[in-house]
Amino acid sequence: MTRTGVWLIGARGNVGTMAIVGARAIATGHATTAGLVTERPPCTTLKLPGFDDLVFGGHDITTTGISSRAQLLAANGTPPSSTVEAVSDELERIDDRIRTGTITGSGSAIEALAEQSINGESLSSMVEQLRRTYRVFVEKHDLGRLVVVNVASTEQPLEQPARFDSRATIERAIETDDRTLPASAVYAYAALLDGHPYINFTPSTGASLGGLQELAIERNVPHMGRDGKTGETLVKSALAPLFAGRNLRVTSWSGHNILGNNDGRVLEDETHQAGKLESKGGVLEELLDGTFHNQVRIDYAPPLGDWKTAWDDIRFSGFLDTEMSMRFTWDGSDSALAAPLVLDLVRLIAHADEHGEGGPQPQLASFFKSPLGVDEHDLSRQFSMLERYVERHAEEHP
Repeated sequence: MTRTGVWLIGARGNVGTMAIVGARAIATGHATTAGLVTERPPCTTLKLPGFDDLVFGGHDITTTGISSRAQLLAANGTPPSSTVEAVSDELERIDDRIRTGTITGSGSAIEALAEQSINGESLSSMVEQLRRTYRVFVEKHDLGRLVVVNVASTEQPLEQPARFDSRATIERAIETDDRTLPASAVYAYAALLDGHPYINFTPSTGASLGGLQELAIERNVPHMGRDGKTGETLVKSALAPLFAGRNLRVTSWSGHNILGNNDGRVLEDETHQAGKLESKGGVLEELLDGTFHNQVRIDYAPPLGDWKTAWDDIRFSGFLDTEMSMRFTWDGSDSALAAPLVLDLVRLIAHADEHGEGGPQPQLASFFKSPLGVDEHDLSRQFSMLERYVERHAEEHP
């Protein structure tokens, strides 16, 4: 397996920083592999890129360096400050590879976060600049492949995405400088055009547009998204099948989420929050029968920093119409939950690329709230999809 480049859109954010710190800490023996799906059976039978073979770069719209961001995260509880110190020199070197990003079509809340941006250029020149940046990174570091991962803050939803249902409409939008085409789609287009696998870990548009999926098939490039499944929705996708399987009728499922990082700040804006709420609430609609009250709230609570808390109240009826209830609290570090999944996805999509498996990757469905091209939302069945994928490769490549 050759060296794999990892280009993070939002590299200086909490998730990007945590992924970089984690990968370098594991590679240098300063951290365990807890939380990584690819470090437990059956994935350990696959030939995946090693952590020391991952070379990081990226785009961002902030100027706070990765090392400084890591120290802020450590002060909030994770990663341990000793781990940050152990890889601090490498973080500085990686930070030198971060380039100024774009926020075109991303929405006002993200614009408020931007300290720098390349938005003044036309979309066509922006795409060429992105392609050139990817190409130079690959050549300079002698990479076998480059995986582009969107871990940036959530854009506002794209109105009428069906307008971009073909490659021709995407390219016409770029040629005419149609600024309704959001940054995540521009990054995805530049990546897919040159054969770089793309992962959208956010609820943003990314490669979900029909025209970008068409391009991925034409170029035989693997891609997957949207919206990493890390906390409350992960629990929902495991618990909801329990109620359905036992024929316990859910009458109400209410969830209240609070978080304090920049994602929480962006999601405080209702236009940006809409896409996130759709992916979080939609899972239950797919898994439970009948009509029920389905409510999700997301609130910004700055003192929480990188931590998030979710309270869920479930009301259901059983035998003889007996009314019952269940409540749970999920309290976790947002980035410590997300970062290992980002690394898992990089390794698994690099494997797919190595074996010429282009287009959406259904075996990765368990990592996402709204997995592209997959209607199955039962977590155990999604895990089985990955297991079957691994078994098939074990048979084909013993």
